[in-house]
Parts: sequence; structure tokens; C-alpha cells
Amino acid sequence: MQVETFMLQDDGWVPNNPELALVLYRTVIPRETVTEDVIEMFARNGWRGAWVNGIFSYHHYHARSHEVLANVGTAVEVQFGGEKGPVVSFRPGDIVVIPAGGAHCRLSGSGRLTIVGAYPAGQEDWDLKRADNPNDYQVAKTEIARVKLPARDPVTGSWAPLGEIWGG
Repeated sequence: MQVETFMLQDDGWVPNNPELALVLYRTVIPRETVTEDVIEMFARNGWRGAWVNGIFSYHHYHARSHEVLANVGTAVEVQFGGEKGPVVSFRPGDIVVIPAGGAHCRLSGSGRLTIVGAYPAGQEDWDLKRADNPNDYQVAKTEIARVKLPARDPVTGSWAPLGEIWGG
């Protein structure tokens, strides 16, 4: 399994997460996988509150929960970490785990974008904060520090590799 990590920096608008890296799993979902299979995998591995949709085209983040996104549609360019963060080609079969506070924004994509998202058990009551709202930024910094690590990796169902990367 190919795993990439990105430490996202606080840019004054988006706090990101000062402790936890964004974790990108490349091509871990077979092409023939359907949304229901991904939802089932996430649930089996302790990630709940699943949804199927896309990725907002504005910089946003969740300060009260970590989030996992699986691409079961077409390739899309996503910027993580706010306007100064890395732009990543998020391809079909890829999964990304975004730590609480990690911003994400769809920049481009064509065809049928289908994303399956979920949150660690107990964190399904996610919030939505926007990078263009300075009030969100101040509140988020406190909330992010209180978010617990997930019990299991959403892909493997064990502690590794997410737990090892996040150092819990």
C-alpha cells in the first residue's frame, strides 16, 4: 500500500492540525468498488456517519472530527491546508484521512465525481467551518486540540498505518 503524508501549516485563516499529518492512501480501492462497499468497509473499521457526494469548491474544515474521503468516481484536483497548501490529484481508488482542522477544497474535476466520506465513531456530529470566516478560526483552534484519535485505521481496520503515522 502506497501512503503519502502531508503536514499542513496554520496559515492564519485555517488552523489545520499542528500535530497530525494528512494521510493519503493511493489506489487502495479496486475500480469495480461501489459506494456501498466503501461505506461497509468504513463502518466495519469503526468510521461512521457515512455520506456520498462530492467535495465543496471552497476551503473548509472540520474542527470537531477527523474525516476520511474515498474517491470512487473520477479524478479531481484537491487543495489541502488552505490557499497555500498542496494541490493533490485525488484519483479513483484513493482514500485520504484528513485530521481535524485540515482544510480541503475541490479545485477541478470532470465527469462523475463520487466521494464517500465518514468520521470516527463518536465524531459523527461534525462541524463545517470556512476558511473565509475569522470567527471560525479562533474557535477551531480550541476544538481541534480536544479531538481524540480514532480507534482504528479506516482502510485496514487495525491500528496501522494511521495510528503509527499519528503516533498515538
